[in-house]
Amino acid sequence: MTDAQTRKRRPTQADVARLAAVSRPVVSYVLSGDPLVPVAQETRRRVLAAIAELGYVPDHSARSLRRGKTSTIAAIIPDITNPFYPAFIRGIQDIAEGHGFDVIAYNTDGEIEKERKGLRAALAGRADGIIITPFRVPHDELEAIVAHGTAVVTLGQRVQPPRTLPVDNLFVDNAAAARAAVAYLIERGHRRIGMVAGKEGTPPRDMRVRGYAEALAQRGETVDRLLVRAGDFTVDAGRLAAAELLRLPEPPTAIFAANDLMAMGVMFAARAAGFRIPDNLAVVGLDDIPAAALVEPPLTTIAQYPAQLGRRAAELMFDRLNGAAPAESRQIEMP
Repeated sequence: MTDAQTRKRRPTQADVARLAAVSRPVVSYVLSGDPLVPVAQETRRRVLAAIAELGYVPDHSARSLRRGKTSTIAAIIPDITNPFYPAFIRGIQDIAEGHGFDVIAYNTDGEIEKERKGLRAALAGRADGIIITPFRVPHDELEAIVAHGTAVVTLGQRVQPPRTLPVDNLFVDNAAAARAAVAYLIERGHRRIGMVAGKEGTPPRDMRVRGYAEALAQRGETVDRLLVRAGDFTVDAGRLAAAELLRLPEPPTAIFAANDLMAMGVMFAARAAGFRIPDNLAVVGLDDIPAAALVEPPLTTIAQYPAQLGRRAAELMFDRLNGAAPAESRQIEMP
């Protein structure tokens, strides 16, 4: 076969092996990056050079059919438009690419039926693993996913999955984060502190409200329900909630928002109502998304390190996929 004939059709592993003067299994070892099968550096160089010259692209669908695997991780998240989650997925991808895996994202809007749809789609697509932020779906439904042979990692709250279920859980202490934010405001002399709390019934909202209440209780104060408003973790939700708070006969002198997007909405509403930040209204958010540093003045916020969370979630996932994880659930707290 001439070089011209080879280039008229899609090149195969056999073509790569022929050009590199190696066997087909060696080409497969180089492509898989299997650390248990060492390949000499010079041999690897020849194979990679042949791949580049031929423009060879591995047929993942054929390989998936042979192995019953897809080399894919599904990331099921509440809101792809929230800058926290793209950074989280980027962290997952950084680790997944090192293992030769792809990442597919499913957006759920924090709704239970969309979470279930994402899980079904991941199973139908034969994803090897699922990383999910479960706002609504109960953990007993994840048990069926694990029984199907799919590894699962959750980004949730402390001790969510039963310890006997081999689902690893990564969490940040949301109550402690909120407590720190409100304590910061109290230390600066604020006594009337409002909160834009997020969507009711979701784990982040519930834990952050708890931290808000605990910080007030530590100073001998109770929660004034008029000062707590719900939202859906978006800029518009923060703007609308803050407009309500600032119209109160005695408005708050500070507002803690349960995420940075809502905190930025608070800032927009404050300016529209004639408040100056921080002169007569203090604002604190939570997440430390990149845009937090771009508003004027820059937003005071609690950092969550989403890319680091994503990388750690993926590391836990590959522990499971490679058989290096314990039989029971692992609970990993992140800073």
